[in-house]
Parts: sequence; structure tokens; C-alpha cells
Amino acid sequence: MIGSPFRRVEDPRLVTGQGRYVDDLRLDGMLHAAFVRSPEAHARIVSIDVSEVDDVEGVVGVFTAADLGLDRPMPIGHPHPLLTDARTAPPLASDEVCYAGQTVAVVVARDRYAAADAADAVWVDYESLPAVADVERAAESDAPAVHEGLESNLMARMPVRWGDVDRAFEDAHTIVRSVLRQHRGACLSMETRGVVAAEIDGRLTVWSSTQSISLLRQLLSRYLGREDIRVIAPDVGGGFGPKGNVYPEEYVLAALAIRLGAPVKWIEGRREHLLTTNQQRDLVSDIEVASDQDGRILGLRGRLLHDNGAYAPYGLLLPMTGVDLIQGPYTVGSMDLTLDVVYTNAVPTSPIRGAMRPNAAFIIERAIDAVADRLGIDRFEMRRRNFIPPDAFPYAFDGDARYGGKITYDSGDYEGALDAVIELADLEGFERRRRDSALDGRLRGIGVAAYVEDTGLGPFEQVRVGLDAEGGVEVTVVTGSQGQGHSTVYAQICASALGVDPASVIVRSADSDLPGTGKSTVASRTAVTAGSSTLLAAEALADRLRAMAAERFEAAEADIVLESGSASVAGSPDVIVSFAELAAEAGAAGLTLNELGEHPVQRPPYAFGCHIAEVVVDSETGWVEVDRYSIAHDCGTVLNPMIVDGQIDGGVVHGLSNALLERIVYDESGQPRTTTLMDIRIPTAADVPDLVKVHTVTPAPDNPLGVKGAGEGGTMPVAAVIASAVDDALGVSVDRYPMTPDVVRAMIEAKTADE
Repeated sequence: MIGSPFRRVEDPRLVTGQGRYVDDLRLDGMLHAAFVRSPEAHARIVSIDVSEVDDVEGVVGVFTAADLGLDRPMPIGHPHPLLTDARTAPPLASDEVCYAGQTVAVVVARDRYAAADAADAVWVDYESLPAVADVERAAESDAPAVHEGLESNLMARMPVRWGDVDRAFEDAHTIVRSVLRQHRGACLSMETRGVVAAEIDGRLTVWSSTQSISLLRQLLSRYLGREDIRVIAPDVGGGFGPKGNVYPEEYVLAALAIRLGAPVKWIEGRREHLLTTNQQRDLVSDIEVASDQDGRILGLRGRLLHDNGAYAPYGLLLPMTGVDLIQGPYTVGSMDLTLDVVYTNAVPTSPIRGAMRPNAAFIIERAIDAVADRLGIDRFEMRRRNFIPPDAFPYAFDGDARYGGKITYDSGDYEGALDAVIELADLEGFERRRRDSALDGRLRGIGVAAYVEDTGLGPFEQVRVGLDAEGGVEVTVVTGSQGQGHSTVYAQICASALGVDPASVIVRSADSDLPGTGKSTVASRTAVTAGSSTLLAAEALADRLRAMAAERFEAAEADIVLESGSASVAGSPDVIVSFAELAAEAGAAGLTLNELGEHPVQRPPYAFGCHIAEVVVDSETGWVEVDRYSIAHDCGTVLNPMIVDGQIDGGVVHGLSNALLERIVYDESGQPRTTTLMDIRIPTAADVPDLVKVHTVTPAPDNPLGVKGAGEGGTMPVAAVIASAVDDALGVSVDRYPMTPDVVRAMIEAKTADE
């Protein structure tokens, strides 16, 4: 079954309306919460007046940080020693607010509408303070302090140095400088965030639309000082990274349930989602690249500025994710970069699909194009000259990896992926298509970008595979899914090892009470970690079943065949015993047929790929249409091509949104200007071209499935390849995204003025 395009086992329930999300939860006596949020980007809280709340029928109470004991800062999800001044917010602000939308108080009522009305009736007196929302301004020595008393807005300085970069630039034939600006983007999952908390039989249970069940339970336990906490993620309608964080609302709902002795629910509105759910991508880079006369990259140096928003809830995990991959799939010999992570009075940032890997891909791919153009080298040939060759793997750079050791790519065939995507893209016909577009007054360009992605973030996921009393196969894993098709993939792996129908496999997940330990559904990690553990557990169970059947039939274990939920002797199909009978036999002996699998990840497997895009630009309006899009993708063993294709397509669409449409805007005072779906545009089906793709397969050498992660790879090079294509169409150097019509028109006008 591994490699089969088996239909997802999750879908019949979901498409027939039987899915159960946080908002579907109905508990007896349930109350509803609404938050009072700061309209100020930076201010002192002078007083909170709740006198008018009494006029709203159905209100149970208004609560501040002092009322709930929530005036301590929340713990950092991923601490790091380079954090010079780590700031996290208390779940409810009591003295100072540092971004518009920060939680200040919470209202609880008997229905959601009364809670919202009462929240509007709470009056907070603020004393405005200077604010800064632009990362370049925030990094200046005389910038307003994002937090009162903060000596510098610098949150961390991360040096990235390896190789002899001074020698590289001394020996360089060509040095090209690029200043690139990558925008702050939002994440618009179909389901917004939501939390329900309740004390059940003296134990706190929290249901959340989270990607990080184990992390949420761990941080709640630490903050509240109690161990008797259960965290459950029901169906989750998309995560994409931000739901991997732990938010103020989760702490507040837990505290309310304890205080009131009743279930409390909060569901995020879409405006709240745009105001307060973590964002990402905002990065300014000033980079020089050195090359020899043949275009081979010798070194990179420069400075990067990353906007982390007002707080550091995720530590440095986001910026660290990018710096390991700035060299991309190329034999860059040296690097000297400084990444400054900066506070601003904007909503905090944390990983969104790809984390900072798309930023890294944009930097190196724009640099590759710039050197190619300067030297007059074809952009495709430029990549061939710099790719790590297939026979050089495992390939270690001198740089230290965030997961320990040196940055080491495990396997790859980058030129093979480039060849495959070139064949898909019909390069030979491009000039004809360009001439045809010119006849209509439109400018056509073609772009190329490659990428690598470290996947399978460790250390491991434990998975239990066993038989129930009726002989059915059950898989148990703590980590949950947000639509990736985990249950289908686990079922296929079990089917391959145990000879059962995948549709019959029951998968239990997304509950901290389940046996085993887990991490989070992030970083394209689950197929590598939980998938490999599932295989080990299923194979161990298969060995036990064969041993039991062999003993029963007095046959060799090697002659036992597992098929259709039974064990039989090869060549004697009538000599057979069902899994149900074997389960009953084990039960009679006081045994269970359960096996625990655990595959430790020593180093990440690196997925990779190459994209080619053709765009058509309307020079009058600046509108960019993506006309053709070709993809070569390599995630090692493809467990289910239908699921992998869906992940790639979704990732590309997410990347197109980043590249062409969405932009979160703050004014000079830190006020957000994009707070509804009338202010920010995301792709519709009409905006997405046909995505043609091919899979190359370079198995990962370090896990039993040979698999590499696939959840985020589709996003990695999209902004870079669209920039490359727009660059080619206009004959300009594209140095930013999103490439909205106003940005493209400005490029066209600047070029015209220069001419």
C-alpha cells in the first residue's frame, strides 16, 4: 500500500458534515467568553471601568489579570540562550499593552452575543506611548522603545559565520549587492482559533484548535501549577503554523473554567484572527554575493533584519529556521551574516508554512539570478554550475546546525529535479509564447527557483499499533492532524506491514491522555517521525502475529502470510487463523497485542525541488497573471501521491498568495490597516494556474521509510520564482514582494524614467 494513491479515510466523515470542530462542542452549562482588546499599539493601562457591563443581560462577570491571577508573563515555547531580553505577554495585560489587539480583560456571559456586547461596554483608559511598527526604524538606536524600559528593541543577534568569507571576497571576480524586502503576511486558515475549557471530575480539560497538544499541556501545567490537565484537539480546519503557538486565550479560558466551575468557550472572529493570530515573513536583507568569473558562488555576507513583533512567544525558532538554509542547494563556500531579531509594536510572529525557509530561498535565488544577469550566464545554467552534485552526499557545510552538529544535507539530485521540471515547462516554446503575448501588448517572462527543506524535526514521535478484542488494527499517536491526511498514511503503513484493508484501521490521535509522547504537527515532520514509528510498531506486531500463528500451525515463521486480517501458511490457504482469534488467545493469557514504535531522528532528511513559472504582466495596470507553473518535487519515498500532490498544490497556492496578493499593513503609529477580508486579498480558484508536477525520488537514508517531509515544500520557492519571472518580463531587478499591481507599476515607471 505504500506509494498507492489510496483515498483518504478521513474524508467521508468530513464531507458528510460529521466533522467535529471546537465550535461544535456543546457542554451542559457552557458559558461564552469575549475579549476586551487594546485599540492602542503601545500604551499604559490607567484604569478599567466595567460599570456599563451591568446593563447587558446574561453577563456572568468581567475579569482582569488580577482577578484570575494571570499577571505573570506566559512561558516561552522554545527558549534560547541568544535571547538578550526575552519578552512574553501576560495572558491579560495589566500595566502596558504593546500591540493593537492585545488581550486586556475578558467578559463571560451565557451566550456569545451578550459576551461580545458586554466586551464593547468595558471602558479602558489608556495613556498612549510612542510606537514603532517598521522593523528598519525599530532597529535604529533612537527608535521608540517597544516596551517601556527596553534599552534596545534588539531581541537577539544571531551570527552566521563559516568558511573564509574574507578570502572569498578578495578572490571574487564579481560582487553583487541586493537589498530585499519580504512582507509581513497573515495566515488565514479556514477555521479560526478556538478554545473550550472545563473542569470534569476535578480535572481540567482543554479543547483547542491547536497543532501542539503536548506543548500546550506542558505550558499550561507549568503556568497554572497543576498536572491534572488533559488537552484534546478535535477536528482542526487548517493550522499552517500559527496554531503551533500557545496563546493568551488558552491560558485565560483554562483559568476561567477553574474560577467559575463551568465550561467556557471562545471562538475567534475573523477580524480577531487578522488582528491577533501570529503572523510572519517580514524580513529585510542587505546581502553581497561573491562569485568567480564562471558564476560559481564563493561567499555571502551581509545583514538581515527580522520583525518578531511585540513579544517572543516562540523564542528564536522562526529566525533560526531560515539561517540554516540561506545557501540553498548550492555549494556556497563561506558565509558571514548577522541576523538581528527586532521587537516592533505589531502582533508577534511565529512560523507560517515554511517558517523562514521561503525567506531564505528568496534571498539565495535572487542572488543567483543577479550574478547570472551580471555575468551574462543563462539562469538555468547558473544553477547547474552551483548545485551540489549527486555524488557529494551527504554534504556538510562548515556552519553549525540548530539541531546540533554541522549543517549536513543527507541526499539529493538537484540537477535531476531541474531537468525534470524543464521538460514539463516546454522551454523550447517559451520565445514563441513571449512573442504572442507581445502582440497583445503584454509582457511575458519566465523564472526558475530551486530550494531545499530540512524536514522531520526530531527528536521522535511514539506510536502504538495493536489489535483490539475483535482483531481490528488500532494506531495510537498523541500528535494530531489539521488536514494533512495522517490517518490515511498511518493506515497505509499498517496495511503494508499487516496485510489489512487500510479503511479498516482505526487511528486515535490528538489527545494528551493517549499513551506515548509526542511533539507538534509542525516542520513537515510527521511522516518522517510518526510514519517511521508506525512502521516499526506495525512490523513488530506483524512479527508477533507470525510467531503466534507459526506456533499454532507448527510452521516456520517465514512461511506465515498475513492477509485480509488473518494469518495463514504459505501454500496452504485453508490453514488459517483470524486476527480476532489471535487477539482472543492473547487475552486469555493475560496479554495484549500492542507494540510501541519509536524512530529517533538523528539528522533531518532534506526534501528539495525546482519550480518554473511563466507570468504575463499588463504594463498598464501592473497586474501579474501566472500563466504556467511547473514543479519538480522530491520528498523521498512518496507514501501517497494523492496526498503529497494535495500538499504541494496547497503550498504553491499559499506561496502565490505571499508573492502576489497578501500584505499586512501597519501605519506609523502601529495601527493595523488590514483587518478584514476586504482589506487583504487571498487567492480564489480563478487566481491559480494549472499546476503540473513530477516527482523525483531520492530516498532518505536515515529512516526506514526513506521518506522526507512534504507539507511545506510547495511554498518554499514560490515568491522567488515569481520574482524571477516578473524580473524577466520587465527587465528589472525585483527586490520585494508582494508584487501587487502598485508595486509592479512603480517598477515599470522607475525603469521608464531611467531610460
